[in-house]
Amino acid sequence: MMTTQMTAVLADIGGTNTRVALGSGPEIDEASVRRYRNADWPGIGAVLRDYLSETGVGVQATCVAMAGPVRDGAGRLTNLDWEVNRDILHEATGADTLAVLNDLQAQGHAVGHIDAANLTEILPGQPASPQSARLVIGIGTGMNAAPVYRLGDRTLVPPAEAGHATLALRTDEEMRLFSYISQKHDSVGVEHFLSGRGFERIYNWLCVEDGEPEADMPPAEIMSALERGEPRAARAVTMFSRLMGRVCGDLALITLPFGGIYLIGGVARHFGPYLLDNGFRDGFREKGRFSTFMDQFPVHLVTDDFAALTGCACHLTEQLQNQA
Repeated sequence: MMTTQMTAVLADIGGTNTRVALGSGPEIDEASVRRYRNADWPGIGAVLRDYLSETGVGVQATCVAMAGPVRDGAGRLTNLDWEVNRDILHEATGADTLAVLNDLQAQGHAVGHIDAANLTEILPGQPASPQSARLVIGIGTGMNAAPVYRLGDRTLVPPAEAGHATLALRTDEEMRLFSYISQKHDSVGVEHFLSGRGFERIYNWLCVEDGEPEADMPPAEIMSALERGEPRAARAVTMFSRLMGRVCGDLALITLPFGGIYLIGGVARHFGPYLLDNGFRDGFREKGRFSTFMDQFPVHLVTDDFAALTGCACHLTEQLQNQA
């Protein structure tokens, strides 16, 4: 009989760095985490071979989370010429139990296994059944979202590319923002607004609205300007927060995540302390007669750096349980 306590090597491939760790069952060994700079390596196979050579550990299972679309256990990174598939993972690790997930899917598999200390409540919501659907929304370099379903003892996290959907716009001001971004980009989608670069675009648009040249300030500088009391930075944060609330609310109505909404990603984390005071709740609830209905959905900010690796470990554990 197979065991769910096999030693596994886990990897979380981001746009710039890859984190690799060892896991046993649904737990990861945080002391084993090592970071690799992607530009220094030809692919995930080389990274895993180096990691296992350095640690001297033999593994029986491998799961990789990657920043890009995954179909039938294979994918290619969006911003890096790396291919990831089961054959590559088997050749690099010798493991027979293999999985490839989109990075947001991995975060979804971690939901329910994240320590309360790594969750910050944004909106309280109402209690729900442990089997209730959940929703993970990632806002960082890009934007994406994925529902999380529990079917008996299995977790299902369907892949998605929600960041390329069209953003719902309500006001003349928002239409002017859309027009500004559309002049620079084709097929403008949600992540053109809700991402690190999206925040920059909103600030640059406000410069143009004020009759001044675009500032081209990185998000960190805009947030520093906010702390200094700059009104334009405050307007940018309010616009971003309200749009973020609206998108989260729209996705909540589509998936009904009574088990909670979990915000992940560097941009979401940096905005966490500012959301409630800058229109997130209003944007989330602006659903007409369904406004009070929205109060059922808890919203949490995830501050666990290793959640994707934990999700990989949890997914492998379920996969092994169902092979037993």
